[in-house]
Amino acid sequence: MAYTHTITIPSSWEESVKLTRSALAKHGFGVLTEIDVRATFTQKLGQESGDYVGDYLILGACNPQLAQRGIAAEPQLGALLPCNVVIRRAPTAAETTVEAIDPQTMVKLSQSDATREVANEADARLQAALTEISATVDN
Repeated sequence: MAYTHTITIPSSWEESVKLTRSALAKHGFGVLTEIDVRATFTQKLGQESGDYVGDYLILGACNPQLAQRGIAAEPQLGALLPCNVVIRRAPTAAETTVEAIDPQTMVKLSQSDATREVANEADARLQAALTEISATVDN
């Protein structure tokens, strides 16, 4: 079962992070949380673990209006928020992968029409952000 939307871009790590943040903001998402997996693995598990995972950042993206609608419709939906967006690059890679959770995953866990509507809108916005990242790199 696919549960993410994924693109791979021929951009540097720094440029990929910048493009991702910009595209998310343009499509109504703020970043509530940020987890530097490499730094965490290095600190908790040692340098070898951090080096093995490479550059790996998890952004907790949130559109406040969509989150409010979702939580109002189904309070337990908060356990699935925010929408995680991962930017990762293996140590020897020439490209960077950007992937976002597929909000349709929420629909599979809920029978609520309101949740379905929120997931559809979040999905459209996240896919638009990924398309924008790809288009920016292709130009």
